[in-house]
Amino acid sequence: MKIAFIGLGRMGFPMAGHLVSGGYDVTVFNRSVEKSQLWSEKYKGTYVHNLADLPDDLDVIISCLKDDKSISDILTNNYLVNKIRYGGLIIDHSTTSLELVQKMNKFYKSKDISFYDAPVSGREAGAQNAQLSIMVGGNKDSYKLIKPIIKHYSKVIEYIGPSGSGQLTKMINQICITGVIKSLSEAINFAKAQDGLDLNKVFNAISSGAAQSWQLDNRFHSMVKEEFDFGFGIDLMIKDLKIAINQAKANNISLDTVQSILDEYIVLSEKGYGNQDTSSLIKLLQTPN
Repeated sequence: MKIAFIGLGRMGFPMAGHLVSGGYDVTVFNRSVEKSQLWSEKYKGTYVHNLADLPDDLDVIISCLKDDKSISDILTNNYLVNKIRYGGLIIDHSTTSLELVQKMNKFYKSKDISFYDAPVSGREAGAQNAQLSIMVGGNKDSYKLIKPIIKHYSKVIEYIGPSGSGQLTKMINQICITGVIKSLSEAINFAKAQDGLDLNKVFNAISSGAAQSWQLDNRFHSMVKEEFDFGFGIDLMIKDLKIAINQAKANNISLDTVQSILDEYIVLSEKGYGNQDTSSLIKLLQTPN
């Protein structure tokens, strides 16, 4: 099976590496060739400088890109389209709008190619440790063909439903995450204001109870130490929340809490913190607006 992996960011870089470790014939492409070279050195895999240089008759193309425009520009590029065989599979792990999924699904369906929206959750550590949660939307008949491939970098794979279902689920995921980060920020800010309170003991007490969450387990201590130069960046979350809010508007649903958190993230981005982890939301509780 011949696979092309497009996009070697924080997530795509290790994900493509897991496929090589799983024995697949993988060729990667990244707009920054330096990143491709680093990947090739680490995983002993093949890379190309241009989409036109990808192997012919690809069975699968996997993408993990930044935004709708990047995905549309690359996945509809004739050089790429001409490289995948009829009956092939496109698996997109990016977080995108529902409109983009519908466009891609229609585009590839006309070419007898199955397109899957399969966004991921689990952050950079999940990609590195093959512990991602993947939510899949697309043709159920061919789903059995993609699962053995993406299992190499996942802990949980859930087929949600028809095309677009994966991205809708990712929107729900991001809505949940932002609410937890906001409440965790306020909780830590409150805790640090209490004289003599041992925050390690606080964590031990609450992390095994009803307050437990991924964010609590993985961000409590770094937030206390004010360490944010890692993880999922604010600018990416801004993009994701805008997608969710636009979809909510299309459904006549209000996301007032999400909108307020989005506004706070935009403030942080404008202050120069766009590449810091989303847990840096706590900064706004420590700095006068």
